[in-house]
Amino acid sequence: MVRLGSFAGLFQTPDLRHDEGRQVPAQSFSILHAPANANTLNRSLSCRNIDASSVNTPLLPVPACELPTGGRPEKHSRRNVIDAIRYVNDNGCKWRAVPVDFGIPWRTVYGFFQRWRASGDLARIHAELHQMVRVHDGLNARTVAVILDSQSVKGAETVGQDTRGFDGGKLINGRKRHLAVDMRGMALAVMVTPAAPHDSIPARDQLFRLRLTHPELAVAWADSAYGGTLVDWSHSFLGITLKTVPRRKDQDGFAVLAKRWRVERAISWIMRARRNVRDYERLISHSEAHITWTFITLMVRRLTRPPRPPRTSPHPVEPVKAVGSPKPIRIRRIQSQTIRLAPTALR
Repeated sequence: MVRLGSFAGLFQTPDLRHDEGRQVPAQSFSILHAPANANTLNRSLSCRNIDASSVNTPLLPVPACELPTGGRPEKHSRRNVIDAIRYVNDNGCKWRAVPVDFGIPWRTVYGFFQRWRASGDLARIHAELHQMVRVHDGLNARTVAVILDSQSVKGAETVGQDTRGFDGGKLINGRKRHLAVDMRGMALAVMVTPAAPHDSIPARDQLFRLRLTHPELAVAWADSAYGGTLVDWSHSFLGITLKTVPRRKDQDGFAVLAKRWRVERAISWIMRARRNVRDYERLISHSEAHITWTFITLMVRRLTRPPRPPRTSPHPVEPVKAVGSPKPIRIRRIQSQTIRLAPTALR
């Protein structure tokens, strides 16, 4: 069985790795349980371009035995626990079908999955990795622009009637996933709702959550379903400028549109994990957790690779910025208006 070396970023201890015959520091990336194939691990951990100061602190929560309240020491390696959770998420199998090769009972794996989700540790790991990926690519750790979109997926028989709905536009009976991604396609917020409501209704809750967790946000792009009164509400109450990207007039079927292609690509990344092809979860929070684990895998893999070079030319569907002197700003002078009162009002 091959271990997943991409989760090395969740652990810490300095070490020296060999990359093409040269000794390269591992930059605080290591694992608690080494895989059998050390050469594969060394290649996956060749992350010399990562800032070591940003990954000095382990991302996983502190074990209960090390807390002041105390607790039983953990019997199984956390590396094996993460590998087992990742196996379920990527292969789409049942929790009871976790292979015995991990050496962990399936109830223990599910217990870690549920506890880390309920305690908020999973959301914290996702947020910290998101900042690390942006710094790794030479960007600011906090983004000011997001792209919104939703995806309707069918719900299995395990999805209850109170947490599912029918999407009349796409003729899907199940749930709807609402994503907010940055310009690199990495998710900032994931929200799952029944498929029945219109996109503009859950979008208010999603934008409100984004304002609380990311107060630096200034602009958001979305499709025409997010237009109308939502644009004025977002600007008045949240201070976020919501811009819609409509379909082309001659568009027939799917077409790559400016800004929106980034979130469409992120949705395709989600569908690579077979657990996300259909919603099997009884709880909505578990559906959000599986999507979060998918993005955690993508971000950790990106940290183990060289930084992505900046785009030298704009995307073919992105509008090209005009080069030259900026347009003059016209200042409209507001004339003072005289308020005339009726004679009855002066009495």
